[in-house]
Amino acid sequence: MSNAEKFIILPYRKNRGNLVPGEMRQASNAVSAEKIASAMSTRFVGVAAYAVMVDEETGDMTSPRLLAKHGEISDLNAA
Repeated sequence: MSNAEKFIILPYRKNRGNLVPGEMRQASNAVSAEKIASAMSTRFVGVAAYAVMVDEETGDMTSPRLLAKHGEISDLNAA
């Protein structure tokens, strides 16, 4: 099992009063993820940038680490 750290940006919007995640974007590094999240923050109710560990064989993501938060976001660890 080969794991790699990836950087993702997840925007959030409101739908019928509930917080709903939008389309996930990938960044090349942590600084880029933070900049993209900041730039997207004016268009969404919330945006978060995360570092996650990805199993390169299955694509499963684990161990999300919050890098930047703008507005309202939901907890990725709560499920």
